[in-house]
Amino acid sequence: MVMWWRRRSLRARLTLATSAGLAVALALAAVLLVNALRVSLIRGLDLSARQGAVEVAALINQNRLPSPVPVAPGTLTIQVLDASGRITNVSPGADRLVPMLPPAQAQAAARSGQARTLSGPPLGMPSLIRVVAVRAAGQQVVIAAVSYAEVRDSLATLVKVLAIGTPLLFALLALATWLLTGYTLRPIAALRRGAAEVTETGVPRDLPVPPARDEVRSLAVTLNDMLSRLAEAQQRQRDLVSDTAHELRSPIASIRAQLEVALDHPDGLDWAETARDVHADTLRLARLTEDLLLLARLDGQHLRRKPIDLAAVCEWAAARYATARVPVRVEAAGVCVVAGDQDALGRLLVNLLDNAVRHAASQVCVSVREEGGWAVLAVTDDGPGIPPEDAERVFGRFARLDDARDRDGEEGAGLGLAIVRSTAEAHGGSASLGDARPGLRATVRLPLS
Repeated sequence: MVMWWRRRSLRARLTLATSAGLAVALALAAVLLVNALRVSLIRGLDLSARQGAVEVAALINQNRLPSPVPVAPGTLTIQVLDASGRITNVSPGADRLVPMLPPAQAQAAARSGQARTLSGPPLGMPSLIRVVAVRAAGQQVVIAAVSYAEVRDSLATLVKVLAIGTPLLFALLALATWLLTGYTLRPIAALRRGAAEVTETGVPRDLPVPPARDEVRSLAVTLNDMLSRLAEAQQRQRDLVSDTAHELRSPIASIRAQLEVALDHPDGLDWAETARDVHADTLRLARLTEDLLLLARLDGQHLRRKPIDLAAVCEWAAARYATARVPVRVEAAGVCVVAGDQDALGRLLVNLLDNAVRHAASQVCVSVREEGGWAVLAVTDDGPGIPPEDAERVFGRFARLDDARDRDGEEGAGLGLAIVRSTAEAHGGSASLGDARPGLRATVRLPLS
């Protein structure tokens, strides 16, 4: 049963669940209506019988009761019992020998004021009757009975109407539920068709957004935002593949050309120089491959986080540049602990120092400080700097500046600052460039551990 239910469509399940609730509600409403009408009609019968008995008792009290008791034909049946329980007066057609209630029960009914339902045929009356008793002067009791047939006929008519009308009403409500559910789910069907087209073509595009400001619209907006991000990621991936292929082409072509020359002219070639050139191109390929693997690792957030003293990392990195062409100075106020991957943070700092040492005129300064729950790492050089409009562009992958190429003497892949920003963002931080006047200041902010 559970598997059958789960295999049904959302529209079918909603319709079935709603229809089941409607069926229970309609059945309960029908039962309540029949009972309410029965109680109301019985109360009306009892009131009519009691009113007739009270009028007869009033005539007895005034000693004005004629014989037979005057009542409208076919309305009430009256019996008057004396103190000993004998019938002293009756309405036309009533039994003068057998009381409708035994004397003791008649006295008890008169005291309690409760009506009783009796079978009519043993008393010479049709069907069921409702009987009430009222006291009169001289310990007499007036018994009044009224036929239950009117109530029975009314209830039978109502039951027939409900037996026919309730299923029709249920069918109409179930159909309305089916149509309304289909109309409500129409935007979801449109989303599904749009998603199917995206799946078929493989090209992310916006899904239809319904005009109603409801949960389906929120879902469509969220999905469109996701598809937009996927399209951007897809475009970045294509650009990365294209740029990577372009970067790999140059060293591979150089290695191929040198090897082909060596194979074609083995006798007139300086093999040592060729080996050095091929080795240099191989190292360039290895660096590029390592950078790409690191970027992929950062994109996947595959980091081994642990508490790290950022000041100690700066001291370790600065020690690598003891013989650099310009001195590297470290300024750290004390221990500055962040949660991160030591290898990744070390590579971040080395990339910044490589750029700073390459462009600095006389010195490079590395500083670490705490600021409002953040660890602020700054690498400053006194070189020529970069134009403000390029401060963001240089963080792109394979981004280069023309003047930087001229100064470097060695063309890099343009992944250094991209790795810096990706590493900072993977640790929940940020990276930016600013003017040091003179020179350039690279600032990395990381959350403190």
